[in-house]
Parts: sequence; structure tokens; C-alpha cells
Amino acid sequence: MKKSIFTIPWRMITTILILTLTISFQLKAQTLTKENIQKALDDAYNKFKDLQEGKNADYIKELANVDPNIFGIALVTTDGQVYTKGDITSMVSIQSVSKVFTMAKDIEDLGPQAIQDKIGVDATGMRFNSIVAVELQKGKEINPLVNPGAIAASSLMAGADSAAKWKNILDIHSAFAGRQLSLNWPVYVSEAGDNLRNQAIAHLLYAYGRMYFDPVQATDIYTKQCAINVNAQDLAEMAATLANGGVNPVTKKKVVSPQTVMYTLPVMATAGLYDDSGIWLFNSGIPAKSGVGGGLLAVCPGKFGIAVVSPPLDAAGNSVKAQKVIQYVIQQLGVNPYLVQPKQ
Repeated sequence: MKKSIFTIPWRMITTILILTLTISFQLKAQTLTKENIQKALDDAYNKFKDLQEGKNADYIKELANVDPNIFGIALVTTDGQVYTKGDITSMVSIQSVSKVFTMAKDIEDLGPQAIQDKIGVDATGMRFNSIVAVELQKGKEINPLVNPGAIAASSLMAGADSAAKWKNILDIHSAFAGRQLSLNWPVYVSEAGDNLRNQAIAHLLYAYGRMYFDPVQATDIYTKQCAINVNAQDLAEMAATLANGGVNPVTKKKVVSPQTVMYTLPVMATAGLYDDSGIWLFNSGIPAKSGVGGGLLAVCPGKFGIAVVSPPLDAAGNSVKAQKVIQYVIQQLGVNPYLVQPKQ
């Protein structure tokens, strides 16, 4: 049988196209090899380990006593591989990073519309503990990642009483971290003795019908939530669970649904780093959340979660080293989702 003159060329073209796409995919995948990931963490650690900028939070007295030299980096991939550098065992209080996981649990239990209606999801444009923001909006549109919205989110947590609500909060954080977490009692006692501003916020929300449990008890639950003890590896595994669609990639247990993650990450992207959330997203391209205890985690969806613990903060309340390290790693691995190479 006589072959068409077009048969071989088209087969060759098809083969070339397949090979080109395969090579292109492999080149992209090479940036996330074990060697490249560990090298990025090692280089970031060495590059920023001697940085002396920032200072510990001191408005919570116990935080001022935390060792400012704690510096640990951890990255957990969506297939459960763990990479670390530096001090990943020293514990710090989770503080505002906890807001993400309480919000996620509320979304899982009540649905995204309930969170949008009962709390709000827009950035307030004001300080994280602003009372003015509550007053101006009459308790509406209070983002779950700033104090008013976070206290409201804690009040929404399932449970008939404060003990049940607190247990559910601790359980969800532990599930994200892949191990049983516990309370940092000295930090809790320090915060509970000086949380009058948060109590005022809770009562103002209550006056506007935007507090869903007793305001005093809700504030206490929220204060405990912020005092949960974590290390860098805990935070990275929590971030990786979000990166993996709600399934902890190490324990393989489903924590929340992919849909819950889909609604959680945008709030992190728009309000995760206090007043500097826009600056963070501009420079990194990925959702993140910081806490004044010195922890910062970030989520590279479908790829990995990364976290750094380093207590000295900048003026906005974000860990100085953590921001620089994570931005550096994102750049070195080429995983900023907004960096799109044009099709040839």
C-alpha cells in the first residue's frame, strides 16, 4: 500500500510536539525536586540568619520574653515530604495564625455564605484591633482575620458551651497540624489579664447583633485560641493541608473539604498580613497568615505549605525574617502563580 506523502511528516510533528511538552513539564517540575527545595531552604536560612531587624511584640507581656533568636524554616509538600532548616522544635504561641483555621472550620460547618453574611470577608483597611472599623460598619464586613471578625468567628464555633467550643477549636488546629496541640498557659494568662480592648470589641459587636455567643466567654475562647503552642513544622503542615485541598498530606486525614479551602485562601490573600497584606501579595503572589508570636505560614496551592518562626516583628506586626525567607524561597523555586510564561 502506497503511503501518503503527508503521513510521516505529521507523525514526526506530533512526536516532536509531545516531546516538547514533556520536556517543558519536566523543566517546570525540576524546580520542585528534593535537591532544589532543600537548597532553597538552606540558602534562605544562611542568607537571613544574621538579620537583626525587628523586635518581639511587647503589648502582650509574655511575648517580650520569647527568645528572639529562634529561627526555623519548614516546608511540607502535598505528597507529605517534609523539609526543614534551623530550629523547628522551639514552640511559640500561634496568635493570629489561628484565625485561619477557626475560620476554615466555621466555613466547613456553616458554609461560606454564612461567614460572608455573619462576619464579612472584605479587608477593613484599618488596624487589626480597630474599634473604629466596628463602629463605622456597625459590626458588618468585619474580616475574620482581624480581631473583631476573629472573635465573632470564635463565637460561631460549634458547641453548646465555652468548653465545647474551645475543644472544637483545639481539635481543628490539631488536625491541621497532624498532632495534638496544647495551650501555652503563660501566654494565655498574660493575654487574659490584659485583653480589655478585645472585650470592648466583643461587647460592641454584641450591641450590633454581630456576636453569636456570650461576649466575655467568646473573648476568652479567642484568647486561648491565640495561645496554642506550635513550632515551624506544625505551621508548615497546617499550611500544606490547605495546599492539599484540606487533606493533611502527612497523616492522610481529611480535615476540611476542598471547597472550604477554596473560600479560605482568598481571605488569607487579601488580609493575611495585617496592614501589609497588599505588599505581601505583590511580592509573593501566595496566600499567607502571620501572628505576633513570630510565626508566618504561606500556601502554594497544589504544591506545598511553608512556614517560618522568628519572633522579631516589623512595624505592621509581621516576622521580618519569615517574610524575607518565604519570598526568597518562592522566587528560587519559581512558584509564584502570577508568573506565567507566554505560550510559544
